[in-house]
Amino acid sequence: MYGMLYESVQHYIQEEYGMDTWKKICHIVDCKHNSFKTHQIYPDKLMPDFAAALSAVTGQSFDFCMNFFGKCFVRFFSNFGYDKMIRSTGRYYCDFLQSIDNIHVQMKFTYPKMKSPSMQLTSMDDNGAVILYRSGRTGMSKYLIGQMTEVAKQFYGLDLKAYVIESQNDICGGTAGPIKLTDGPLTVIVKYRLDFDNRDYMAKRVNIVAHPTQVKMPPVDLNVFLELFPFTVVLNHDMKITLAGEKIIETWILHNPGVNPKHFIGTHVMDVFKCRRPKDTKVEWETILQMRTVLFEFELIRTGNNRAAYDAALNADYDDLDSCDDLSLNEAQTMALAKAAEFEKEHAKDELEVAAAKEEIDEATGQRRPSVGLRSILLKGQMFYIKDVDSLIFLCSPLIENLDELHSIGLYLNDLNPHGLSRELVMAGWQHCSKLEMLFEKEELRSDELEKSLELADSWKRQGDELLYSMIPRPIAEKMRLGQEHVCQSFEEVSVIFIEVMNIYDSGANSIQDAMQAVTTLNKVFSALDEEIISPFVYKVETVGMVYMAVSGAPDINPLHAEHACDMALRVIKKVKAHNLQDVAIRVGINSGPVVAGVVGMKVPRYCLFGDTVNTASRMESSCDPWKIQLSNYTAIKVREVGYKVEARGFVKVKGKGDMETYWLLEGPE
Repeated sequence: MYGMLYESVQHYIQEEYGMDTWKKICHIVDCKHNSFKTHQIYPDKLMPDFAAALSAVTGQSFDFCMNFFGKCFVRFFSNFGYDKMIRSTGRYYCDFLQSIDNIHVQMKFTYPKMKSPSMQLTSMDDNGAVILYRSGRTGMSKYLIGQMTEVAKQFYGLDLKAYVIESQNDICGGTAGPIKLTDGPLTVIVKYRLDFDNRDYMAKRVNIVAHPTQVKMPPVDLNVFLELFPFTVVLNHDMKITLAGEKIIETWILHNPGVNPKHFIGTHVMDVFKCRRPKDTKVEWETILQMRTVLFEFELIRTGNNRAAYDAALNADYDDLDSCDDLSLNEAQTMALAKAAEFEKEHAKDELEVAAAKEEIDEATGQRRPSVGLRSILLKGQMFYIKDVDSLIFLCSPLIENLDELHSIGLYLNDLNPHGLSRELVMAGWQHCSKLEMLFEKEELRSDELEKSLELADSWKRQGDELLYSMIPRPIAEKMRLGQEHVCQSFEEVSVIFIEVMNIYDSGANSIQDAMQAVTTLNKVFSALDEEIISPFVYKVETVGMVYMAVSGAPDINPLHAEHACDMALRVIKKVKAHNLQDVAIRVGINSGPVVAGVVGMKVPRYCLFGDTVNTASRMESSCDPWKIQLSNYTAIKVREVGYKVEARGFVKVKGKGDMETYWLLEGPE
């Protein structure tokens, strides 16, 4: 699918459900795209994935979400001016329904890789209409209902209710295409009933009367008609070709070597052409009569290249066909054979020149490229019913974009209808093609640069957030972003941890090498301690000199703060010992109690703890022995109750506190 469909989904989810919901959806579907490019192709499966994710986040049903996405697309494409195209299809909603396929055909010039569905208006009444939907994608039936409903509401002021009458090969929740259990191609076919007020259109349709000047017009000879429109096919009730224009027969001879030109007349149209649009339409008399406003695309079935076709047409033996009175060469076939003979004379080459032509030099690469035959020709036009001859006429013209494509199907400008704009469009396409390609490439480059800039900006933002969260706890930083500059919070009980690195620097040393060695060793120890910080159970507060400070229970309240503090202390003792740093030791002190915490400073803001609990924890560390963990009496009682092994040290003289009973932490619970 083109990116414009996903742009509409992203825009309206963010608008109606918020940016957080869109981020959750992208996380669920693992979508790596920050934005979608209008003209870029994306996987079809993203659409049902987005719908399933939105359903999971909001609680709405999957069908509701697909319906919502369809409405979003109709609202969104008005930004590109496509609403004017919808309004210009006709005065009534049924005019739009009849023109859907034509709109898709026109949009292919802007979106050449578009795989559009085919929709046919099968019946109408005063209370609505029935349409038949055909597509190679599954799971999009509810998406279409959203589109139909929104178009009726926005552009025609109608309240429309749509529901599925019949469905074939449609699988909810996927767009990969119907599962093929047979060799034949499968197509999703869904028949919808659209309920709306259709009385005005039906009244206009029933009461239409032919103008008197049209009634008095004399009949037109079909030979004159075919001369004016050389790309024309006349069909009878059995959908067999009764007459055809000169260029149609000439092109058929070009593309079908060894086939008798007389066989073209009287052949079923589907034996000569393949119906490209509308998709999977049964080419029958009654069906085509209901689709006179639909643009058809027929692909000429071909079996070879032009040179072989002309050779076969020239050398074919037609003597045994004289007995077939109903199959005679008409003027168009005679002219085609005459041109074949002229082609043979003008373009006759010896075998060496033909062999050389099969391998041409590609000017762009300088390498030989193999010769390829003619491309299949596409004919686009309408089916008209002519009452005078009781026949259908397929009035068409070749679908050609530029001169290169004109040559690739074996035609020339003189072959195109002189009265239309076919020649002018081909020339204009050739003149502007290179310029448009350059502009398109520039826009693609700008779009790529913009996407890279957005990705770079997101990367910088993540790095900035990580740096901020390393200085200030995430919950506190989020509050400050909301404008709460002075964030201060009290905690009833936390456990404060102090860890000091000992014997790392000889006070008598005065060389730069000794100082650098001390810094390197201290970095190793502190890095080891950082690895044991498990957020949100323990938070690193700061380092001052040789002392490392952490806390459990703040800024995230944690009722098991004492246990988590002791667990961290036991881990760091074991980890630092494993590093085998010569003469280096650590000691740990832990105390539990109330504190006040807040962010201090403007230039380099820090999250700091205040209170007597902090001072006591510091005293526990400073009076501790190397490779020991000293607990205050209160902390020891808390952890001993849950199975931690502690040993009474006795009373220790603590500065500013006097004698305090302390304990050694030996190991955790079994």
